[in-house]
Amino acid sequence: MALNAIKEDLISSNMQFAYTILYVSNVAASLAHYEAAYGFTTRFLHESSTYGELETGATTLGFAARELGEENFPGGVETPDCKRRPFPSEIAFATPDVDSAYQRAIAAGAIAVAPPKLKPWGQTVAYVRDIDGHLLELCTPIG
Repeated sequence: MALNAIKEDLISSNMQFAYTILYVSNVAASLAHYEAAYGFTTRFLHESSTYGELETGATTLGFAARELGEENFPGGVETPDCKRRPFPSEIAFATPDVDSAYQRAIAAGAIAVAPPKLKPWGQTVAYVRDIDGHLLELCTPIG
């Protein structure tokens, strides 16, 4: 199939980026951490406490219990470990005040990785890990 035909097929399917889901040890605790550290609010927490979502804008940030990962995938999911290098992915939250966001995140239990730094392209970027070890970028918007 030609590249243009594939592109047209995807456009006609109305595909959208809808969710990023992190597998965590305790969904309710992760929701509480993201509320305290980053200012989001909980949109949904299933009564089983195995799945929850935050109000994060156009793309939903969800949290699933690791045991759901074991049900969904043969062998389960990898667990982030702060003693090892981060996974080769990150979630970025844009804010006009990275310094304050970084301090708030640390005060709420996030693990410092790299303090705010001005990048050559003009963006200020800091890195933390959440309470489960997932890598998060705090950054100013580009442009």
